[in-house]
Amino acid sequence: MSTKIKCLLLDDELPGLAYLKMLCEQIDGLEVVKAFNNPAMFLEQQAGLDYDLLISDIEMPGINGLEIADAVKGKAIIFTTAYKNFAADAFDRDVTDYIVKPVKAERLQQAIYKVVLRNKAEKVKPRQIQLNTDRGRAVIDTALIFCIIPSEIDSRDKLVILSDNSTFIAKNISFEKLLQELPDAGFCRINKKAVLSVKHVKFFSNNEIISDIINNNGRPYTFPLSDIYRSDFLDKLNG
Repeated sequence: MSTKIKCLLLDDELPGLAYLKMLCEQIDGLEVVKAFNNPAMFLEQQAGLDYDLLISDIEMPGINGLEIADAVKGKAIIFTTAYKNFAADAFDRDVTDYIVKPVKAERLQQAIYKVVLRNKAEKVKPRQIQLNTDRGRAVIDTALIFCIIPSEIDSRDKLVILSDNSTFIAKNISFEKLLQELPDAGFCRINKKAVLSVKHVKFFSNNEIISDIINNNGRPYTFPLSDIYRSDFLDKLNG
């Protein structure tokens, strides 16, 4: 595989976790970032870790894998379980694959390949998107979008600023939904109130981004860079 996938492992049974880790380490292009045998500890730490994929057991004490899947957003998930009866609930959560234990190397390899294919499909998104705006339904060339921030009138709406400083209002849409529509490699959430086209980054520090677009006051647009989005920002800037 040409794409490196960073994964976390979760299984409350240590022998099974060790075996799964061994299998994963034998798969080319797959990096095990961390292995957890406690679901509560996983939930405490996962947001601060850089990973693309979670491979998790389902039947665990306290918090089961389905609840974990509900809490994890924007990551691929592969379930490994001794029970077949969880499959419907698992796929309702749009997991990538569902492996019945005992996990075999070839079956795990197939599941990882599904993750690779899914990642490629998600990154190949159209240059044009359709949005409901204050001027009606619009077809927007994503290459022209500079940044997106909340509307000052209604935060459910978003102010889209184009690279020529023209603007329009995208009606009643979340940042999460917008990011699903935009090309993944080209746009990044940089704080709770801004999505930025990474090609317009001119300078950046640990907590600030200065763009190459000049605002109406004759100064470059400047944005705060939040801790929780810094890792993703750096990945896309260097990608």
